Amino acid sequence: QVQLVESGGGLVQAGGSLRLSCAASGRTFSISSYAMGWFRQAPRKEREFVAAINWRGSTYYADSVKGRFTISRDNAKNTVSLQMNSLKPGDTAVYYCAAGVSGSRWYGPYDYWGQGTQVTVSS
Repeated sequence: QVQLVESGGGLVQAGGSLRLSCAASGRTFSISSYAMGWFRQAPRKEREFVAAINWRGSTYYADSVKGRFTISRDNAKNTVSLQMNSLKPGDTAVYYCAAGVSGSRWYGPYDYWGQGTQVTVSS
């Protein structure tokens, strides 16, 4: 059974930074061949794409976070991270980590999801 566990969320002032981590586990699960993504869902809004990294290490970002967020992966540690800088109140949401079997397809589909971590940015 594959499990993705997010951590690093919290409350931060506008302009501040947070680093989210996603730890993957499972009997034989390795993220090395998976596309890994971060998504978020704000209250009363649909879940939206934030960033992704394919198995080759190529990265993709939503326009709203480009230049402020950086996604990275550590296959040896089976983790993926999201460094978030220059945070804005509009970044407030629950952030979810996801893994896609089709490692080259950063756009999905994503097969495994974490439970999410709350990020709140105060003005």
